This record gives sequence, C-alpha cells and structure tokens, in this order.
Amino acid sequence: MDSINPDHYKVGGIETIDIMKAKLTKEQFEGYLLGNILKYTSRYRHKNGVEDLHKAGWYLSRLIDLLEDNK
Repeated sequence: MDSINPDHYKVGGIETIDIMKAKLTKEQFEGYLLGNILKYTSRYRHKNGVEDLHKAGWYLSRLIDLLEDNK
C-alpha cells in the first residue's frame, strides 16, 4: 500500500503510522484509523478537497486490512 505521508513522517527510518501500530493495542489502533477517516471526510470541503478524500481512503484501506487480517 502506498503511503500518503511526506518524507518528514519517515525521520528515523520508520513511518509514524508504523510506530502507532506497534505501540497501540489493536482496538486503539483501530480507533486511530477511524479517527483519521472521520477527520479527513469531515474537512474535505473546507480544506484540501479531493486530497483529503484520498487520505481518508488510505486510512480506510488500512482499517479494512486490519479487520480482514484478524478474522
């Protein structure tokens, strides 16, 4: 899956989302992903338009993968 994050999210050789996944419980990480989906879908008309919808879709794909991997 492609990243939506610029290079400054990868400082130290690991992306921020991978740190979040490693440090949070499954339920917490699920909430983190859902929170970002809600953030980007709520603001797209007022901030970055379609770019925010792509970001929401990226987080939605991650959430779907997480849930499918834990069946």
